[in-house]
Amino acid sequence: MKSFMTRLISGIVLLAIIIGAGITGGLILFLFTLVISLIGYWEFCQVFQIEKKVPGILGLFASLLYYVAVYYEVSMLVAGPMLLITYLMVLMAVYVFTFPKYKTEEIMAAYFGVGYVSLMLSFLYQTRLLSGSGADGKLLFFLIFICSWGCDTCAYAVGMLIGKHKLAPVLSPKKSIEGAVGGVVGAALLGYLYGLVLQIPPGVCGVLCGVGAVVSQIGDLAASAIKRNHNIKDYGHLIPGHGGILDRFDSVIFTAPIIWILATWIMK
Repeated sequence: MKSFMTRLISGIVLLAIIIGAGITGGLILFLFTLVISLIGYWEFCQVFQIEKKVPGILGLFASLLYYVAVYYEVSMLVAGPMLLITYLMVLMAVYVFTFPKYKTEEIMAAYFGVGYVSLMLSFLYQTRLLSGSGADGKLLFFLIFICSWGCDTCAYAVGMLIGKHKLAPVLSPKKSIEGAVGGVVGAALLGYLYGLVLQIPPGVCGVLCGVGAVVSQIGDLAASAIKRNHNIKDYGHLIPGHGGILDRFDSVIFTAPIIWILATWIMK
C-alpha cells in the first residue's frame, strides 16, 4: 500500500509539472525539456558506465549545443544532422587518438544516447511551438502524453481483463497482444474525446493518438530490452515509485517526434 501511494503521489506531482510547463510553454517548457533530456542521457550513460568518461561527457555538451539550436529555432534539417555528424567526428577522433582506452561499445553508446534521448525528447518543446491552420501547439503537446500514458493505462487494463496471448514473451512476459490492441484503441478513443472537448478535429486527434500509441509501445519495449541486456531493473530513482526519467518517459521518447511529424504533415 505504501509503495502504491508513493507511486501515486509522485505521478500526480509529475503530471502537475507537465501540465503547468505545457500550458506555460516558452522558457519554462524549454528548461523542463532540457533538464529531463540531460538527466535521461546521464541515466543512459550509466547503463554503459560511461557517465564519467570523456565520450559520455562529450554527449552532454553535444546535447546542450543541440538545445541551444532548438531554442533559437534553427531549422531541424540543419541542427539535427549537422550536430550528429560533427559529434560523430569528434567521438571518432577521441576513439582513434586515445586508442585503446575506450571500447567501441562505449563510443557507440555515447553517440546513440544523444539521438535516442536528447534529440527525440526535444520534440516535446518543438511540438509546443507548432502553429498553423491545422492545430495549436499547446493542444498538440498534450496529445503526446495522452497517446503514450493513455496507451499504457488502457493496455494494462485490457491485458489484466482478457490478455491471453503474449506480445513479447521473452522481453516482457506480462504484456499481451490483447492489451496492446486495447492500448491503441483506448488511446485513439481518448484522443477523439480530447478533440471533442477542446473543439479541435476529433478524428485527427484520434488518428494521431492511435498511431502514437503503436510507436509508444515500441518505445516501452525498446527501453525494457536495453535494461534486460544489462541486467538492471530501473534506469534511476529520481521519481519515487517509477524509477528514473527513462523509466517514466520511455514511451514519450517515441511519441513526441511522431506527433510532431504527423502534425507538421497534416498542417501543411
